[in-house]
Amino acid sequence: MNRNIKKVAVLGSGVMGSRIACHFANIGVEVLLLDIAPRELLPAEEAKGLSLQHPAVRNRIVNSSLENALKTNPSPIYSKSYISRIKTGNFEDNMKDIAHYDWVIEVVVERLEIKQSVFEQVEQHRKAGTLITSNTSGIPIHLMTEGRSDDFKAHFCGTHFFNPPRYLELLEIIPTKDTDQEVIDFLIHFGDTMLGKTVVLCKDTPAFIGNRIGVYSMLALTHLVEQMGLSVEEIDKYTGPAMGHPKSATFRTADVVGLDTLVNVANGLVQNAPNDEAKAVFTLPEYLNKMVANKWLGEKTKQGFYKKEKDAQGNTVILSLDLKTLEYKEQQKIKSATLEATKPIEDIRKRMKVYEKGTDKAGILFRAMHYPLFEYVANRVPEITDDFYRIDDAMRAGFGWEIGPFQVWDALGVRETIAKIEAEEKRLPGQTGVVAPWVHEMLDAGNESFYKIVDGVQHYYDIKSKTYKAIPGTEDLIVLDHIRANKTIWKNSGVTITDLGDGIINCEFHTKMNTIGGDVIQGINKAIDLAEKEYRGLVISNDGKNFSAGANIGMIFMMAAEQDYEELNIAIRMFQNTSMRIRYSAIPVVVAPFQLALGGGCEFSMHADFVQLHAETYMGLVEFGVGVIPGGGGSKEFALRASDEFKADQITQNTLRDRFLTVGQAKVSTSAVEAAELGYLQPGKYAVTMNRKRLLLDAKNKALALANAGYVQPAPRNNIKVLGNQGLGIVYVGASSMRAGNYISDHDKKISEKLGWVLCGGNLSAPTEVSEQYLLDLERKAFLELAAERKTLERIQHMLTKGKPLRN
Repeated sequence: MNRNIKKVAVLGSGVMGSRIACHFANIGVEVLLLDIAPRELLPAEEAKGLSLQHPAVRNRIVNSSLENALKTNPSPIYSKSYISRIKTGNFEDNMKDIAHYDWVIEVVVERLEIKQSVFEQVEQHRKAGTLITSNTSGIPIHLMTEGRSDDFKAHFCGTHFFNPPRYLELLEIIPTKDTDQEVIDFLIHFGDTMLGKTVVLCKDTPAFIGNRIGVYSMLALTHLVEQMGLSVEEIDKYTGPAMGHPKSATFRTADVVGLDTLVNVANGLVQNAPNDEAKAVFTLPEYLNKMVANKWLGEKTKQGFYKKEKDAQGNTVILSLDLKTLEYKEQQKIKSATLEATKPIEDIRKRMKVYEKGTDKAGILFRAMHYPLFEYVANRVPEITDDFYRIDDAMRAGFGWEIGPFQVWDALGVRETIAKIEAEEKRLPGQTGVVAPWVHEMLDAGNESFYKIVDGVQHYYDIKSKTYKAIPGTEDLIVLDHIRANKTIWKNSGVTITDLGDGIINCEFHTKMNTIGGDVIQGINKAIDLAEKEYRGLVISNDGKNFSAGANIGMIFMMAAEQDYEELNIAIRMFQNTSMRIRYSAIPVVVAPFQLALGGGCEFSMHADFVQLHAETYMGLVEFGVGVIPGGGGSKEFALRASDEFKADQITQNTLRDRFLTVGQAKVSTSAVEAAELGYLQPGKYAVTMNRKRLLLDAKNKALALANAGYVQPAPRNNIKVLGNQGLGIVYVGASSMRAGNYISDHDKKISEKLGWVLCGGNLSAPTEVSEQYLLDLERKAFLELAAERKTLERIQHMLTKGKPLRN
């Protein structure tokens, strides 16, 4: 496809428009963000003597919207430095500028006549061949192009981003009958590789795919909560992580999204999907109508299904709404034998089978919501899509489900579940107990599942051909779950080593939170042994929710509490040696982190030949939080990097200060870009993958490229410049002043001084060149001394029991 997107114009700067603009800035695109010009002055503008023609007034709406977006947490933008990529303006003065832009995205208010008016202006200024798309969440796409030219229609379709666009992976593409296939193919490819999205091709039907199924699921629960006499907190407890859904579950999600948004989609479905057999599900329960009338819309109005208040002691408490009385009350602790039974089961598919068999309220609700859901989604094929896997993609990427409804059905067994669907009590409108004929045809032909794995690639049952086909766009992806059974070459309790092909192997962690203990250390060394003997390169990555939360602090706590310092010394030395082995092995090692890459996960990344990381990587050396310094080579590595940044023979203290503060403040990056800005990544030794599903493939290709380029084993460094006492004096003065101002505790002061002692190379009388091993020995000594401190043990214990740092 010979189309290149360098400049994007976003029309409409509201909640979605401003955040879409930010995400395009994230990928390096020049963005023009436009909105209406104000019709009247604000009092502050009048006081300044400004007129409606003043530039600050004319762009006030768009600038304010962008400023508000940039203040939100989590941030819509990877780095503050990227804000300069966004230029603002207004429709009257700047609509003509879209003639120079490659893609125009409309994100104005959800009213057809307004969108049509905007597109009339767009047509006057756009150049032929420019992409034009609408971010509508439900207005029929084909209605928007009435009166537009053939070229406009050929390059127009819906592009429905989910909010927040940076973080939610779903992008729905909704073409019309006039949209060129080249445009569709391009948007699917660009959304996948450049925007990092799970791109779902939709038919132009009410609410498309994600909201059609997602809102059905949520509205079904608003009815079931009444029928089954459940509470708000019970529903959220049962429909959260145990079920493979986000922590916000159902009603908390509604509060975050906004009840008005949910209600608008539901009302739209009632009006626009008259033939939906379950359309009565989209009719709001009376309590929900009353909540909307009372403006109890969720977070935006400070109360919805939940409400924050202060108790008598001034502590924040979160109350839940009693749906019978519409009064807020203290939340009740929810206990469930079914949930307890699912807790130890990591495999979501195995967990679903246990959940389904539950005999308490949780198990009953599971069946009451899933059986009609299976019936409903099967009936939506081919209405909203010809390929059912797109429904699963939409629910995973847009609503955060671990597995979609057809995948859950597969996990329970398609054939045996049909009998249960028929026998289940019919609680919801449209629920008949009869599944779509195509499901029976699939089973009658001897096909027992919707999906299957063939040669490491996931295939789906294609209804038209009645055969299994590879899911388009996934043929080359590497999914460890799909190849592990046939490609494992070694494993222990915490690691699996898998052959990725072409001489590259992967070392995968699968401990809790992928923490690093003795089994992981053993596994990494074994992987390097194997790679050096029989392969060409090594990747360290996994398919978990996080790359690694760092060292197993429970193990450290036990050794320190029992004063087994010799054993702890050996463990830390092994950790350091493993980091050094990653750096100095005979084969290229590529580490591919994503999500959390903390502590040891960060240290392993810092020692890799190359880091291929996902855009959403939250990397940091966080050991200060538990009372110690980085002990797996991280402190040494920052001293080395500070040395490399010294200019010629001039040793500057600013560089050392920046490194010191990054560790001392336990800074964690909010993106891959910020990880580089904080110094965790080195220029030329990392690359960012936008789509998480492509990370392992990109890492493998990089390892292969390094091997093909003639990888040469590096030698350990012995020329690291450190400041000695010259730097230590500054560290000690700074720590003392921070303590005197009560900004840090006594123990924080001690940790700071130990960190400075390592970064400066110890008590050296003058700036000196030292070796890596010298610094590692200092690092280990400082770690052990801090681990012996009572305050450190208190911090570790607090972290283990409370899950957050303690300042003592």
